[in-house]
Amino acid sequence: MNVLVINAGSSSLKYQLMNPETGDVSAKGLCERIYIDGRLTHKVGDKKVVKDIPMPSHSEAISAVLDILVDPVDGVIKSVDEIDAVGHRVLHGGMEFSDSCIVNDDVIAAIKKCIPLGPLHNPANLMGIEACQAVMPKTPQVAVFDTAFHMTMPPKAYRYAIPTEYYENDDIRRYGFHGTSHKYVAKRTAELVGKKEFKMINCHLGNGSSLCAIKDGKCQDTTMGLSPLAGVPMGTRSGDIDACVVQFICNKYGMSVDECLNMLNKKSGVLALSGVSSDFRDLEAGEANGDENCILALNKFFYEVAKYIGAYAAALNGVDVITFTAGVGENGPDTRAAICSYLEFMGVKLDPEANNCRGKERLISAPDSKVQVWVVPTNEELMIAQDTAELVNAAK
Repeated sequence: MNVLVINAGSSSLKYQLMNPETGDVSAKGLCERIYIDGRLTHKVGDKKVVKDIPMPSHSEAISAVLDILVDPVDGVIKSVDEIDAVGHRVLHGGMEFSDSCIVNDDVIAAIKKCIPLGPLHNPANLMGIEACQAVMPKTPQVAVFDTAFHMTMPPKAYRYAIPTEYYENDDIRRYGFHGTSHKYVAKRTAELVGKKEFKMINCHLGNGSSLCAIKDGKCQDTTMGLSPLAGVPMGTRSGDIDACVVQFICNKYGMSVDECLNMLNKKSGVLALSGVSSDFRDLEAGEANGDENCILALNKFFYEVAKYIGAYAAALNGVDVITFTAGVGENGPDTRAAICSYLEFMGVKLDPEANNCRGKERLISAPDSKVQVWVVPTNEELMIAQDTAELVNAAK
């Protein structure tokens, strides 16, 4: 089965054509500068092709993707009919969706309803869906929501302690993000440890970071909230912050709330603390050179992640497995070691030799560790493809 996985942004579109059963990727690429001029970067194995193609809208971007997939020289299929389904990443499903679903008119209406909750991403995700529908009207489309995995949280985890009217009238609550990644890692970890019933904390650490407390494969709590701004400090996001900080800054500096939130989203996090970069590799280089601000930024990040792990161990009433994933989690042995150094009271003990790895699926805890610690590279595209295939096959 061939599934085309689409991740549409406001002016970009990522794609992969893959087999959901094997995980094999036939081709992948990126359309960027949509609405400006248009550029397509297409990869098949080690071969890369870059083409400047007019893309006045997402429809032209989708057409460009389909054209190159069937191209006699650069393509991997003979006909668009060989694409059995399309899986779309959709950021926000609100309280409407607790799982992936086949797209129909009702689903599109519900995604539109969630635009106030995901004003930057949901419109772009919709454009990707509608563009595919226009170009491939007979091909099933599936929406895979970034928030869906977290809909198993109990009210004590997702409700904010604010007047109930804001929850009942405006759906203001904790939603969480990176759900597709957390779902994939939870599923893969169950396979690795050989059981379905266990307590785990997954650390999705990258430029955007979130942690998830998972019991028996279901989310119990997660660090991001109504938006991806909450939780631990990230590349450019502040993470958790006293709301009065916003009031103070707005009043003193004449900022609007939107301007202040833009600062908290795009100019804060480890970028702000270090004054150097939002890239953890740059911070590690600064640390090696004795840069005190880089050292502070890293230490703040390690501390906050470890603090949430401790909190989630309490929320789960114990933990069997801790997993590290995403760019920093998968590729940062020093980061993993620093975070786990806070967890010795829980009996967490790393094997330094095993931990000296990057991007590899591996058990990195010592044999006498009371908690297993794993590196599990995430694969959100594969999770989208598998959800898509499962739904499409069930509908036949």
